[in-house]
Amino acid sequence: MDDFRATADLVEIQALQAEFTDAVMMRDRARLSRLFTPDGALRMPNVPVELVGREQIRVGGEKLQEQWDFFVQNTHPGAIRIDGDTATGRAYLFELARLKNGFQGLNHAVYHDRYRRTEDGWRITERVYEVRYLDTTPLTGSAPESPRVSFTDPAPAERLERAAAALTANGFTVEVLDGLAAARARVDELIPEGAGVFTGASETLRLAGIDEDVNAGIRYRAVKPRVTAMDRATEGDGIRRAVATPDVVLGSVAAVTETGSLVVASGTGSQLPAYTGGAGRAIWVVGAQKVVPDLPTALRRVEEHALPLESARAEAAYGCPSAVSQLLVLNAPARMTPGTVLLLREAVGY
Repeated sequence: MDDFRATADLVEIQALQAEFTDAVMMRDRARLSRLFTPDGALRMPNVPVELVGREQIRVGGEKLQEQWDFFVQNTHPGAIRIDGDTATGRAYLFELARLKNGFQGLNHAVYHDRYRRTEDGWRITERVYEVRYLDTTPLTGSAPESPRVSFTDPAPAERLERAAAALTANGFTVEVLDGLAAARARVDELIPEGAGVFTGASETLRLAGIDEDVNAGIRYRAVKPRVTAMDRATEGDGIRRAVATPDVVLGSVAAVTETGSLVVASGTGSQLPAYTGGAGRAIWVVGAQKVVPDLPTALRRVEEHALPLESARAEAAYGCPSAVSQLLVLNAPARMTPGTVLLLREAVGY
């Protein structure tokens, strides 16, 4: 039994090393951060970078990968020594990289690791990066052009399911529905009669008839008509409180990633406090064309697709263009605001 346990531990730690490299290559920093204990550390003295705790590891890693033109990491397992519920080990790396500032080259490096057994399995408590060889000779190759992602065509079923599974793993409640009629009916089922409901500006909600159901009907205590009638100069504090803490906030997003993140772009920021913990519940209705592979593509969708269309709408309605004044990335719902994503199989809104 002891030999079996030791072998199982060894295999699990090697799988942990492999998943780290997979998360790096897939640019999935949220998944990568979960491979560490809550107090885990990633130290890279040559960069120099020292990240302690899962949130620093996620955010710091995203900042690092924003500098990449391309990056390739190959990892080979080294020695692992297990001592009860802790272990030490090494992993050996070969990396190719070119940064957007022009720096490029290849290196051989070592990860010096410490691990700890947790309720969720083995996790990294410390990973220290040491470069053993560095060659900054200009690389003769290049990264192939990424396939152009359509921002208007609905994602096929397998991509919708991949996004739904990732969102679910991150704590969202996800339902995949056929289209607008199903979304409209489901929203009506999800929100109790008499609830205070705030609708964020959304072409998707307008086209579905959901915006009219809430703001022109009598089933709910609609927040938007009430705050629209209030005086901004004398009742600004009341407006702020009303839109920040409704029973339910309804809206859409600019993009949803196949790695399980929601990306919200806002010109005024009015809906963001409710999304991030102010509302009792958040519901997002999302068309299938908004599903993208990863966060960099999601941000490109915001700038290249959603913003121009929203600017054209705002210009026609208000006489001035829109802007991305605030950008919110939700990798999980807020603790006090359960989040439901109604993911449609058809393209709706922009």
